[in-house]
Amino acid sequence: MSRLNPSKPTLSPAYPQEFYAQDTLTVARALVGATLCRKLADGTILQGPIVEVEAYTQDDPACHAARGKTPRCAVMFGPPGFAYVYFIYGMYYCLNVVTEAEGTPGAVLIRAVGAEGTNGPGKLCREWQIDFAQNGASLLKPNSELWIAPGAPVTENQIGISERIGISQAQEHQWRFFLKGNPSVTKHPNNKSKTNKQKQERKRT
Repeated sequence: MSRLNPSKPTLSPAYPQEFYAQDTLTVARALVGATLCRKLADGTILQGPIVEVEAYTQDDPACHAARGKTPRCAVMFGPPGFAYVYFIYGMYYCLNVVTEAEGTPGAVLIRAVGAEGTNGPGKLCREWQIDFAQNGASLLKPNSELWIAPGAPVTENQIGISERIGISQAQEHQWRFFLKGNPSVTKHPNNKSKTNKQKQERKRT
């Protein structure tokens, strides 16, 4: 993560709205390696590479918009390229980016950036001071509260794909994308189970 001097910031360009208007899975994959930028109240700008995301679409039972428009998820039905922030477990905020054409809800959850203490969407929002104040914020303008800029190119071989984490529905969807080998990426519980099972099998042999 880089922390820019508020008096002399070197601003990264923001993705245009057309980038977010694409299919949600396409945007999710493209966001791995992109740069999340957060301007704090004192003018300090935090920047870090996005290393883990999850996609959610209207026809997905795990999506907040699956049952239609509600006050909680109304932002998802608006134009693409805006932030959707929600609150879970009575203690964590989670940052999402709105995708698809206006009227078709879709979002990508930002699970982690390449910075200490951000391995998980709740920890990311806590460390970067993201809460309901950023819900509905535009991601399209540099030097605003939040924006996302292109990062270093990431090849297909560097991208890992798996089931999403912490959901009880549509667990079969391989809609989690992450940067392989990055220490900020959440350890998937299913991967742990597989590793333990493999160790047990090796012991038996």
